Amino acid sequence: MSEPAVSIVVPAHNEEAVLAGNLRRLLAGTAPGEFDVIVVANACADGTADAARQVTGVRVVETPVPGKPHAMRLGDEVARTFPRLYLDADVELDADAVRALVAACASPEILAAAPQPRLDLDGVGPVVKRVYRVHEELVAPGRALAGAGAYLLTERGHARVFPMPDVISDDGLVHASFAPHERVVVRSARSVVHPARTVRAYLNRRVRVRRGNRQLAELGRSAPEGRLKLRSLVALVQGRRVSALDGGCYLAVLALDRALTRLRREGGDAWGSDAGSRLARAGD
Repeated sequence: MSEPAVSIVVPAHNEEAVLAGNLRRLLAGTAPGEFDVIVVANACADGTADAARQVTGVRVVETPVPGKPHAMRLGDEVARTFPRLYLDADVELDADAVRALVAACASPEILAAAPQPRLDLDGVGPVVKRVYRVHEELVAPGRALAGAGAYLLTERGHARVFPMPDVISDDGLVHASFAPHERVVVRSARSVVHPARTVRAYLNRRVRVRRGNRQLAELGRSAPEGRLKLRSLVALVQGRRVSALDGGCYLAVLALDRALTRLRREGGDAWGSDAGSRLARAGD
């Protein structure tokens, strides 16, 4: 093809184990040159860059500077076209999903699009699995661009959020940058996301989410949907969309998250305390 249909920027930090397989899945069934794929290996201590070079049709940029936003900006410098897809290296996405995202953004009022994420719960602990089950039901009605591990921007949409600032939640920033009629979640496009597997890992992820949300609030880019309400959880249980045990696990982990948040505020890192570690291990 003389002109790629989309440029795909893949920031990657120590993703040697999964990167080549995910890139081959992404490019399977594509015409030569249909996708312009750039992997930006940032501050890697493993063979991430070499793994990317094994895949035909992938260009590789290396940098010793850590950080996803910096990697995205470097990828932007060499990307050849719009629209432009930003894809997490550990997220699975196939060519048909990419084409569906591109087609959705052909409408002039749509500036940003994301796939519908599917959580791969293989190997996830039983408590966390129930937490995710509830969370997915709670967020489904207002599914956002954040959390799918990928989002696509048109040239006009790109100009609104790039150069990407050094933020923790780049997808949260993107979501908050567009009005509801300017963004779309494409149900026919599916990404596979690999979530935290243990209560401890889940709670550590929540710390990062809160930091990201505070940072976005300081930038005036808070997402408009607001907080999830307890009555929404009650409605899910009453409607039998989740079990009472699912709801109980969700509330227990939420309470643990809040307790550890208070411990961190009062005494630094709760994971460094015996109490914090015992609480997390009990959840696992």
